[in-house]
Amino acid sequence: MRHVVTILIALHGAIHIIGYIEWSKLAAAGQSSDRTLVPLSPAGSRAFALLWLTALILLLAAAALQVLRRDAWWALALFGVLLSQGLIVLAWPQAKFGTLVNVLLLLPIAAAAAHARFRHEVDSEVRALLARPSEPRASSVDPSELDRLPAPVRTWLEASGVVGRERAQTVRLKQRGELRTSPDAAWMPAEAEQYFSVDEPAFVWKVTTKTMGILPIEGRDKYAAGKGQMLIKAASLVDIVDAADEKIDHGAMLRFLGEIVWFPSAALRPYIAWESIDATSAKATMRHAGKVASAVFTFDPQGRVVGLQADRYLGGGADAKLTPWSVSCSDWRTFRGIGIPIRGEVLWTLEGGSFSYYRWEILDVEHNPAGPYWAVLGERLPHAAPAPR
Repeated sequence: MRHVVTILIALHGAIHIIGYIEWSKLAAAGQSSDRTLVPLSPAGSRAFALLWLTALILLLAAAALQVLRRDAWWALALFGVLLSQGLIVLAWPQAKFGTLVNVLLLLPIAAAAAHARFRHEVDSEVRALLARPSEPRASSVDPSELDRLPAPVRTWLEASGVVGRERAQTVRLKQRGELRTSPDAAWMPAEAEQYFSVDEPAFVWKVTTKTMGILPIEGRDKYAAGKGQMLIKAASLVDIVDAADEKIDHGAMLRFLGEIVWFPSAALRPYIAWESIDATSAKATMRHAGKVASAVFTFDPQGRVVGLQADRYLGGGADAKLTPWSVSCSDWRTFRGIGIPIRGEVLWTLEGGSFSYYRWEILDVEHNPAGPYWAVLGERLPHAAPAPR
């Protein structure tokens, strides 16, 4: 679709050369133009010709920015389309059919403008999260801190490599995967970035995907100050989901709790308490902002997290009910010295059976980063080495 829009903008821009040539000739002949709704003098025809040339330049520049994947293309395209339509109205008898192209272009331009606004809002949330007050310098995890933990949790933290390392205060990570909205829906490829504050638990997750491979979908899930909110938009214009209530808060807390597997030192934070269940599982309870959420973590003999289970509200609103929810992990790697699960899936257990709705893969994780991914130019993903077995 992006390529179609780019070609349409470029062709539409190129056609404006006709208007430039025609009105340049009229001006050169010293004739008044009777081909516009308002008669033009030779000087007016020269100015009119230059405006056609300006529209051509704006639209071709917008197409070039599209090819270069620069977000600012929509602004140039909008100015070009508005100028083009003004010229078409003035030269209506000859140029009226260009209106159809301008109308067609307004939809992707509006979607691009809405996407830019949505991304700016989410990026502002990310910057606010990473700028939260924290300890002056992250302290290292002391082995004695693990003494109070259940045996499988202690083994997990030792195997993950956090002991003796700087504890996470903020985190950024990249994901890719596929998601679907119902058990019989098609899988949609997805790319996501996520940012965490650990001292004061919070996260922002932003995802992009396409339905039927055409219509772009973007979403943002967040947890801050004890509140959760899920926002999903089609083409950045139409709200598909905009949910925020106590049940969403509970789900966001569970999500944060489950995702500490990517920054294991958070398991030692005072807002998380652990209870022993058996040799391979333990219950974690998160208390924050007057609310409570619990999940059971399961570990393998090597101390790796293999899954977690909890009761979570399926959606929000009055009809949302607690439903068995689980995450499974199927592969592990080491990023910057910390071993974490990097593949898995998330599912609901419904009356009709299991509904897997998200398959994920971690591409990069960094604790205490200098800033968001987009703020660091020329950055390359580190090589993911196998975690110690």
